[in-house]
Amino acid sequence: MARSDPSALRWLIGAELANYRKESGLSLSEVSAATGIGRAKLSHMETGRYQQYPDDIAAVLKVYGVAQRDIDRLTSLAGRADSKTWWAPWAHVVPDWFKTFVGLEGLAESEFAYEPIVVPGLLQTEAYAQELTRASGFVRPDHHERFVSFRLARARRLTEEEPLRLHAVIGEAALRLHVGTPEIRRAQYEHLLDLADRPNVTVQVLRPENGPHTAVTGKFTIMDFVDVRSIAYVELLDGAVYVQDPDDVRTYKMAAENLQQVALEPDESVAFIKSLLSAN
Repeated sequence: MARSDPSALRWLIGAELANYRKESGLSLSEVSAATGIGRAKLSHMETGRYQQYPDDIAAVLKVYGVAQRDIDRLTSLAGRADSKTWWAPWAHVVPDWFKTFVGLEGLAESEFAYEPIVVPGLLQTEAYAQELTRASGFVRPDHHERFVSFRLARARRLTEEEPLRLHAVIGEAALRLHVGTPEIRRAQYEHLLDLADRPNVTVQVLRPENGPHTAVTGKFTIMDFVDVRSIAYVELLDGAVYVQDPDDVRTYKMAAENLQQVALEPDESVAFIKSLLSAN
């Protein structure tokens, strides 16, 4: 895994355990009786509040009738806990609800992001990020510089030795939003074009004339992992919703597929961004 984050790893394991229990139809009390593990401990295992141990995970999953290959997969994950968290240097400027997201993003293999209003964070230049941070009002003035440096550190996930695969669908309004000076916007367009040229990054532009789509409720993110099931993420003004139920995640994946079908093709999107660049 590219970036360590023990709390995010525990969260992922817990989400898997909760999904398997839901599929089995068993209550925590029934699982406790079958395994001898206390109900409170089982609850903590599902929330990821404390470290989950391989033997406990194996015992629980056997009660759920899970295949041995999936038991081995999750017990192996539990053994990868690391004492360091990659975003620790920025812990004081990152909201608690966002720490889980960036931890999960560091563990993800691929990510789909739909952003209709601003350029997605992973694709922002430093100057663009600074302007957005100043305009938002959510970050204290004396934390602006640190928060922007965190955004840039997060964006390096795209250029690491084993980079994140990103597919971003960006609304035309996001590209036309007047963030900072014309020079800042031009640099942002150039940065998008540079990233879109990377094999691990796909950029599509969604224009109003492309027609209706299913993502009418706004931006969302889907993260895929090597050893656990996908999750969806919806950011709010002062918090976030993490979608873990497989059926609900499947709905977001269908929305993502629809967006990709409706938006301009990647090569057409590059041409569109180039047209914005020449117009500024």
